[in-house]
Amino acid sequence: MNKSVLMITLLSFVWLGGCASQPSNIGDVCTVFDENGGWFNNWYKQAKKSEKEFGVPVSVMMATIWKESAFQARAKPPRKKLLGFIPWKRPSNAYGYPQALKGTWKWYREDTGRGGADRNDFGDAVHFVGWYYYQSYKRNGIARNDAYHLYLSYYAGHGGFKRGTWKNNAHMKNAAARVASMEKVYRRQMAGCKR
Repeated sequence: MNKSVLMITLLSFVWLGGCASQPSNIGDVCTVFDENGGWFNNWYKQAKKSEKEFGVPVSVMMATIWKESAFQARAKPPRKKLLGFIPWKRPSNAYGYPQALKGTWKWYREDTGRGGADRNDFGDAVHFVGWYYYQSYKRNGIARNDAYHLYLSYYAGHGGFKRGTWKNNAHMKNAAARVASMEKVYRRQMAGCKR
């Protein structure tokens, strides 16, 4: 085998190893971590690093990503339907694990100096969620372990949260309640995961 073929083969393995598929059981955070590098590598390590930097518990960040993309790297909002059946435009440019909008992602990259960060990279996504929730803590005084109100600020935006746009919005409050509920499940599971 010549050097160029060997190099292409090795690069293929590295590239494929970096591609994560959706975990088989997104309702079990232990499975999510086990299937993506185990407990001292990859996803868990990246989530713990973000927790340490921003003070947002891993369970809060993971519940947010669960709600936003179900751990699908290239998730996008579903297309609207024209005449009820023709696929049309998407309602926003949200993308990736965190379903971050382009403008918010640009702000994140500039603020953190992570110019090469990608929304479909889990490490960047979990760092983004921790960073965003840290902004919610600084701007709106939301406790960094308050999954319900943090998610409302994620959904409504920092300004929308401050204005209370979510207060009469049952859809937003229901979504936040689902995140808060999953955060509790994930927190309990993490206490018992085999490490």
